[in-house]
Amino acid sequence: MKYIKALLLFLLIVSYSCQTVKVVTDYDTKADFSKYKTFAFYKPEIDKAKISDLDKKRILRAIESELIAKGFTKSKNPDILVGIFTKSREKVNVNQNNGLGWGFGWGWNPWWGMNNNIQVNQFTEGTLFIDFIDKEKKELVWQGVGTGALRLQNREKKEARIKEFVKEIISRFPPGKEK
Repeated sequence: MKYIKALLLFLLIVSYSCQTVKVVTDYDTKADFSKYKTFAFYKPEIDKAKISDLDKKRILRAIESELIAKGFTKSKNPDILVGIFTKSREKVNVNQNNGLGWGFGWGWNPWWGMNNNIQVNQFTEGTLFIDFIDKEKKELVWQGVGTGALRLQNREKKEARIKEFVKEIISRFPPGKEK
């Protein structure tokens, strides 16, 4: 029974630590989010994002889809402007597992004793900022930031990962309407 509990605890910890996208948000507490019904993209900010034009298009399509699903309308005369910014950095995880073991296989082994496993994992961590700017006041009113591992992938998996980032971030907009 102890083994099963330990296994369940381990699986819970692993699943929590492998959370796909970590999201934080910040917003202007004095902003009236109920007045925002329409949106458009803020090209000057989007042009500064240091990613490929194809990835920009993927992100913008995902944002548009999520906002429309929330009841917003894309407009040439919007209430809010939507901008994006991206960052990435290389990360390395080193895990060391020390313990007694039998080496390989079952039964007797001449290399019985300490088992010293070191696993090194290198990956790119990406961060996507989504900004909502009050068009009338020209002020930032909400920002969502999603951070997670990026994997070199085929186009379909890349598009799915972008949609996942955007969905997790937009799910927290407007404030008070989280998931």
